[in-house]
Amino acid sequence: MSEKIYKILKTRKGRETIVEGTLDYLKSYFGYTLEVGRSWDCKIKHPKDINTIKSFITNLKKSFDQAEGGYDRTSIELIEG
Repeated sequence: MSEKIYKILKTRKGRETIVEGTLDYLKSYFGYTLEVGRSWDCKIKHPKDINTIKSFITNLKKSFDQAEGGYDRTSIELIEG
């Protein structure tokens, strides 16, 4: 059975980027952001501890909030379908 492919819409300063891949790929792609967020907030999970796409999205949003300090934050949205 193949792994599910997810699409994430990342919006930063009016520019939209779609990142597509498995949960493992997305954790690797956004790994640095997750680590930076975790360094500021210990409630953010380590990438290896994230097992669902819902948990990944939640922790990634929190990480961007921490990393960007409230200035023109990057928004993340899961594209269904």
